[in-house]
Parts: sequence; structure tokens; C-alpha cells
Amino acid sequence: MIAGKYQERPAFPFSPGLEVAGRVKALSPGVTGFTPGQRVMALTDRGGYAEAALAKAADVFPIPDGLGWAEAAGFPITYGTAHGALRWHARLQPGEVLLVHGAAGGVGLAAVEVGKAMGARVIATAGGAEKLALAKAHGADELIDYRGEDIRERVKALTDGHGVDVVFDPVGGDVFDASLRCIAWSGRLLIIGFAAGRVSQIPANILLVKNVAVMGVYWGSYRARAPERLAEEFRELFGWFETGRLKPHVSHKHDLSEAAEAMALLLNRRSTGKVVLTTGAA
Repeated sequence: MIAGKYQERPAFPFSPGLEVAGRVKALSPGVTGFTPGQRVMALTDRGGYAEAALAKAADVFPIPDGLGWAEAAGFPITYGTAHGALRWHARLQPGEVLLVHGAAGGVGLAAVEVGKAMGARVIATAGGAEKLALAKAHGADELIDYRGEDIRERVKALTDGHGVDVVFDPVGGDVFDASLRCIAWSGRLLIIGFAAGRVSQIPANILLVKNVAVMGVYWGSYRARAPERLAEEFRELFGWFETGRLKPHVSHKHDLSEAAEAMALLLNRRSTGKVVLTTGAA
């Protein structure tokens, strides 16, 4: 978004930050359902990098007592995206095989946990032993290091040639190409993003031959088009959290004044899970 390459392009200047957690400070006239001092997380159009933020009431959600501030601040978009993609779009079923790319990143790690909570067998890909170990600790059944292993060949070996039923892909590029070649007949491929930098091009003949469905997932659009679904999915997600099936991972916490350093961690791929800015105000 800062580089002007996101789906939404706010006019400059603007303050970044699309998700926050803290206590309700004040309510606009007519707003009900919340009380000052209540612990909540919220989605914002922008402006989250601040000591106080403004959010629409429909974008604010009470959080469980056991969910820490940093974990709550990084919860809405990653877990919302993973859940919406797998529950609403892919209709993932118990016993199916789910392939998650970028499985040590924020949304990828959430997809590993959500996939396991939904009863899938999860194959996780990431770059390097440390990131794969993190995916394993969060529930992945099988691991593929894309730095030194061929994704297509490893998937075929792990599934006895069947391939995977669902692919969760926030990476794109070469990873997407490999996914098309190891997805099962009637599989569902979810396009979450393009962290690799190259926007994927889809050879339609492969979709035809394999009866494959490729679906784009822009979870943020539900805020405007079907906001009632967000409250519904967070109820399920928080239920999973309270039973120990979700364990949000924050690899780095930085003071608000260190926002540039925190952003560099993401750009240089030196983080796992979420990077969170703190203010000490909550």
C-alpha cells in the first residue's frame, strides 16, 4: 500500500496500519454493544500506526481474555483471510490434503492452524529449516523446503501421486506454477497474494484437463460487501483459540517510533508470523 501497489491506493499523505488492538476509549453517539475500557481488536481503513485509532463499530470485535495485545493486533487479517479462504471459498473438508505456501509468514501460518482445525492433512512449504520447524510446531503434517526441494515431486511423493486437494498460495511466481502441476483432479487453488513479486499467469488448459478451480481471495472486500460474515467467522476462530487450536505467533514487537525498522523486517523476509507495533497505551 505504501508503494502504491496494493488493491487499495489511498491518496498521499496517509498513515498506514489496517488492524489494531486496545481498549475502547470513546463511542460515537448512537453506538451500542461496546463499553469504554472494553478489550477489542479492530480493522481500520488506515491510521493504525498511532496511539489512538478510529474504527467503524462494525469493524470492532471483542477479544477473549487470554488473547494478548500483540497477538490480538495481528489477528484479524491473517486469521480472517485464512478462515475465509478455506471455509467460504475452498470449502475444505476433513481428510482433504491442504498445501500451504509461505507457511511461516503471518497468513501462511494462520492457514496451517485453520486447516488443521478443519481436519485437513497439511503440507507446508517455506524457505529453510527454521521456518519449517515453526510450521511444524503449529500443526503442519509434512514439510517442503522450496529452497532445495522440488515442490511438485515432493507433493506427488507425499500423496502417492494423488496431489493436493486445496492450495493456499500467498506467494505466487514459481510456487504458483508448481502448484498447478501437483494439484489433484477437481482441486481448488486459492490466490492470496504475490509475495514473490511475479503475478501468476494461468494456463487455462491445465484448469480444463484437471477440473481445477482457481479462486482469488481478497478478504478485505467482505467488510463492505458482507460485514456480517466477519463477526460469524471470528466467533469460530476465537472458539478454536480458547480450545488451544490456534496459537498466534508474533516474532517481533517494536515501539511505534520504530515502524520503519519493523517494516524492513518484512521486506527482507527476516520475520515469521506477525510483526507488531506497540504503544504501551493499552
